[in-house]
Amino acid sequence: MVQKHFTIINAQGFHMRPATNFAAAMAKQPCKVTIRANGKEVNAKSPMLIMAACIKAGCEIDVICDGEGENEALAAAAEMIESGFGE
Repeated sequence: MVQKHFTIINAQGFHMRPATNFAAAMAKQPCKVTIRANGKEVNAKSPMLIMAACIKAGCEIDVICDGEGENEALAAAAEMIESGFGE
């Protein structure tokens, strides 16, 4: 299991487009990917659960990857989050 702490930097947070793109990217990973935010843990492969977590700009989250390919999954997640989801 690997994890990393992030602060959401894009102005709109995890709204529909970044949540959908993030979930699609994580769905390609063979490991379990979880986002911990606002006292909740959600499946990072589900855009609806990501949006339901109400992750806004400035929110601090942890991304946890567990299983086969966990390091690659965390690197992919980090790239998307740290880039502000391209916004």
